[in-house]
Amino acid sequence: MVKEGDLLAQIDSRPFQAALDQAVAKKSQDEANLANAKLDLTRYATLAKKSFATQQQLDTQNSLVNQLTASIAADTAAVDAARVQLNYTTILAPISGRVGFRLIDEGNLVNAGQQTGIVSIAQLQPISVVFTEPQEYVDRINQELARGAPEVTVMNSDGAKLATGKLTISDNQVDVATGTIRLKAEFENRDNELWPGLAVTTALRLGVDRDALVVPADAVQHGQDGLFVYVVDDQNRAAVRPVKVARQNTTTALVSDGLKEGERVVTTGQFLLQPGAIVAIDSGRGS
Repeated sequence: MVKEGDLLAQIDSRPFQAALDQAVAKKSQDEANLANAKLDLTRYATLAKKSFATQQQLDTQNSLVNQLTASIAADTAAVDAARVQLNYTTILAPISGRVGFRLIDEGNLVNAGQQTGIVSIAQLQPISVVFTEPQEYVDRINQELARGAPEVTVMNSDGAKLATGKLTISDNQVDVATGTIRLKAEFENRDNELWPGLAVTTALRLGVDRDALVVPADAVQHGQDGLFVYVVDDQNRAAVRPVKVARQNTTTALVSDGLKEGERVVTTGQFLLQPGAIVAIDSGRGS
């Protein structure tokens, strides 16, 4: 782990130090010449008033002073440029984070145009997760962002919760190829649960539905006439019930119409069922 400003590497600075010393010496030389030219200009001005020097001599000397003044300005810029190049020989960490494998060894030749860096730094705290959501949620996402930062939860491939963060950025356009919009969420990641390149599942919370009626997502089936579920009555007989689903994720479906609280639905083996068939109830798993 490195902090912003930590020393990472040192490039041989001798050529750049020599260039800086040369630029400083050139500036000092021009400053000395300018000081002498200004003294001569004062003398010529005095002599010209007494007609001991021509106006042309005075103008020529004044032009020389202006020329040396401009040279010093150029020298100052050259000194600044040489100092910048010298500073580049000290490679400092631009951000705080974790360094990866060293890509350049001691003694290797490096230059400003090469594609291979010296080392890569990945910011871990905070860390961002980029994910997508269907385009039909764009308006609601923008509304929630206008109110604040919606909560985002990330889980691993097994469904275990890793961290909770906040949505920070919504992309400015929908991907027409996939019909989705890219989003970015930020996490404090104090315990380094998240790692660069890690594949995670995201859950974006866009409000809370109070007193909602939900069923397992596996219970909702697709038919020719729309969505339906198999409802089990008191005699354990199955019946088809059309339903309307307001929202659904991989585990849960929010039913807006078609079911009442307390009714039992079939969650597995629907392809074996016919209306009126008797359903075997597994007390360990439910219907």
